[in-house]
Amino acid sequence: MTQEELLPLIYKKDDRAFTLLYDMYSKSLFGVISNLIKEREEAEDVLQDVFVKIWKNIDSYSEDKGRFYTWIVNIARNSSIDKLRSKGFNNSQKNLSADNFVHLLDDNTRLNNKIDSIGIQEFVKKLKPKCIKIIDLLFFKGFTQQEASDELEIPLGTVKTQNRNCINELRNLLQVS
Repeated sequence: MTQEELLPLIYKKDDRAFTLLYDMYSKSLFGVISNLIKEREEAEDVLQDVFVKIWKNIDSYSEDKGRFYTWIVNIARNSSIDKLRSKGFNNSQKNLSADNFVHLLDDNTRLNNKIDSIGIQEFVKKLKPKCIKIIDLLFFKGFTQQEASDELEIPLGTVKTQNRNCINELRNLLQVS
């Protein structure tokens, strides 16, 4: 079936159309999604959401504005970005089990191990307590500056300034320019 034959069926909400739509586009849309979202289960969830959005919002598609494929790829891309930016997804990434990182300890060529092997955390411990908190949140726990601001209950601008000052102090301790 061609796209030109499929679109009228989708507009009519024909039951066969959803299956045909999925069969025709699921692989390519999954490729777009998994390019942004690396975890397979999460990417599959987004793919399902994308097909529901396509089905429910087909009336907003206009052939005059662009190709159908471009429209559905944009839905997939935007849905993936929305998922990445969602608080629940970000929190799930921060709370990963230590088991997910065991392989890093075995691989001495990884940058993280090189940083650990020079004892960067020992240098961080020599900083002021406020610097230790900020660097821990931003670099070791992966918080955004806004999330660190919320966590520490201080203004975002203060987090940015303290981060910059703390990194400069750390550079001085490490004698790195």
